[in-house]
Amino acid sequence: MGHACAKAGMDISVASPKDYTCPEKYVIESNEDAKVTGSKIVMTEDPFEAAEGADVIYTDTWTSMGQEAEKAKRVEIFKNYQVNSKLMGVAHKDAIFMHCLPAYRGYEVTEDVIDGPQSVVFDEAENRLHAHKAILVNCFLN
Repeated sequence: MGHACAKAGMDISVASPKDYTCPEKYVIESNEDAKVTGSKIVMTEDPFEAAEGADVIYTDTWTSMGQEAEKAKRVEIFKNYQVNSKLMGVAHKDAIFMHCLPAYRGYEVTEDVIDGPQSVVFDEAENRLHAHKAILVNCFLN
């Protein structure tokens, strides 16, 4: 994500627990790209620092498929990273909330955020569907 943002000239702030950060190699490479485009890459353990003044708040599920055995451990580690109204409150007032779905309400995001007016998760999913269809068409035509 850092590479794409840096190459596009976009600022990105990523908050994650210490043992779940982006590998240093990719952070260094992203910062090299950011020097060229003038974008800013911030890696932090503080979700409020990352969300401060953000236009978009994006999260993913804390436990992906194949990691079910780690669920209790991950819930404890990530509990302070939940996207809730307090976290959204430090972003821009017109910031949007995104999630690649499926989302687990009450864990990585609260119901009031994912079902609220700032959430664009279903528009995001619809756009992803169309992008996937375009990829399939391209695969079949080439």
